[in-house]
Amino acid sequence: MTQYIQPIPQLTAYDDARRLGGSAWVFTETAILRDRDGGDEEVMIDDLTPDAQTRISTHRPAICGLTLDVPRIMGILNVTPDSFSDGGTLANVEAAVARAKIMAQDADILDIGGESTRPGAAEVSIQDEINRTAPVIRAMREAGITTPISIDTRKAAVAQAALEAGANIINDVSAMRFDPDMAGVAAAADCPICLMHSQGLPEDMQDNPDYDAVTFDVFDHLADRIAVAEAAGIRRANIITDPGIGFGKTLQHNLSLLRDLAIYHDLGLPILLGASRKRLIGEVSGESDAMQRLGGSIALALHGSAQGVQILRVHDVKETKQALNLQMALSGASDYG
Repeated sequence: MTQYIQPIPQLTAYDDARRLGGSAWVFTETAILRDRDGGDEEVMIDDLTPDAQTRISTHRPAICGLTLDVPRIMGILNVTPDSFSDGGTLANVEAAVARAKIMAQDADILDIGGESTRPGAAEVSIQDEINRTAPVIRAMREAGITTPISIDTRKAAVAQAALEAGANIINDVSAMRFDPDMAGVAAAADCPICLMHSQGLPEDMQDNPDYDAVTFDVFDHLADRIAVAEAAGIRRANIITDPGIGFGKTLQHNLSLLRDLAIYHDLGLPILLGASRKRLIGEVSGESDAMQRLGGSIALALHGSAQGVQILRVHDVKETKQALNLQMALSGASDYG
């Protein structure tokens, strides 16, 4: 029977304490040992195997020179006409570069996307996606923006074009299932890649999504994709995980994943959380306008940070950083920022 270790976060930044995936936050002396039969058991951390203790607490390798001992902000820059909250707001390359310059003042990573993967979105051709993203990335580098750039794509050819234009990271919402050639691109480039859990395609992923036990199903899926990545020659130090909030999940699925975020430290890799402006905020708060979900987005970012998430993917970069600055200062980790 597979068992999963869920450390219990403690929102205080003690020195010389075990930390959630090497993040700013520590965990208590006990953890919950969980299985699919509901046989949760509280265990002492010191009674876990050395390998298990290492998985949940060791510092994760730096990403593009960014240490992961503090939460890193990935700013969303969509160059699409139809993304769910900001599609069509950047009419040309110049506008995208201008936005990137502002975001780069506070973001640790800039995530460029040329295809909407919102529920119901139609697939974009490879060439159209390249034409939307590669010129923007190239222009950002020519404008002197040195912030690490992530390309948000499911397609190997788009990722390759972005890397050649100056991108550093691949962010694949399909975890290399949509385009198997993605693994070869990431391995050859020796670049970081984020593997996200999703169920179905954007066109149909919200058509009655179903799981046996969502927390464990997502964990097992990510563990499987990590194994595929390593078999393809992608170094473990280059792999980031993402539970995929909103991608083939109901509100209750999303809430379960958010409550159980700390369990994903048991994968032994960095965790990325992308919940900014998403539908679940509207479902809980009654706010139908995605642009008006700042409060909920910050609440989820702070929750993710407190669960030891290393990378937060957000639209509202400046506001999120301000909130994290306060969270870190109040906890005693006042050197953040």
